[in-house]
Amino acid sequence: MRARRPQVGVVLTAQHRAGRLAFAREHQDWQIRHWHPVLFTDESRFTLSTCDRRDRVWRRRGERSAACNILQHDRFGGGSVMVWGGISLGGRTALHVLARGSLTAIRYRDEILRPLVRSYAGAVGPGFLLMQDNARPHVAGVCQQFLQEEGIDAMDWPARSPDLNPIEHIWDIMSRSIHQRHVAPQTVQELADAFVQVWEEIPQETIRHLIRSMPRRCREVIQARGGHTHY
Repeated sequence: MRARRPQVGVVLTAQHRAGRLAFAREHQDWQIRHWHPVLFTDESRFTLSTCDRRDRVWRRRGERSAACNILQHDRFGGGSVMVWGGISLGGRTALHVLARGSLTAIRYRDEILRPLVRSYAGAVGPGFLLMQDNARPHVAGVCQQFLQEEGIDAMDWPARSPDLNPIEHIWDIMSRSIHQRHVAPQTVQELADAFVQVWEEIPQETIRHLIRSMPRRCREVIQARGGHTHY
């Protein structure tokens, strides 16, 4: 046995585990054709100054505090940007950068559901399914009413299940890509522009590969009896 950093996971109650297990059992036998009309969506916030513990330095003993071996980090981030996106086997939405302020139900309806999800649903046609998590703005009455009026069906997504959503890996890919740039974004606008560019450059095959992993994700949840998985 060796010391390792623990895997970080969301808190799961017995109710959460039961919901996750029920979802996994219901969808474990879905074929690719079943997942084809599903749009996986999510929001994520990124900061200008992010210390992800992935950097490494070569140093001699006693040089730990040398200036050249210090990764300077602003604990308050120095500014941040929140983005929303959706992916499917057949394509992706535009990446929406949320302006200042928090995401409310009204903003979610007016900035995301109405201009982005509705048009994507129209392009997919019959059978379209919206995957969104149980964040408060998503399940608010005004948003549920809008979806119902537009005839857009949403999946019954289990709470506390980021490991089941393949778009979470897209956020990680994007973060790594920007983190590895020789010239890091210096302003919030530069950060937003960088994420839009990286989003558009992600190969569609990468997205398809992640979505094809849904049966495996479901099986892992079943094996874990609704608990955490390596995803």
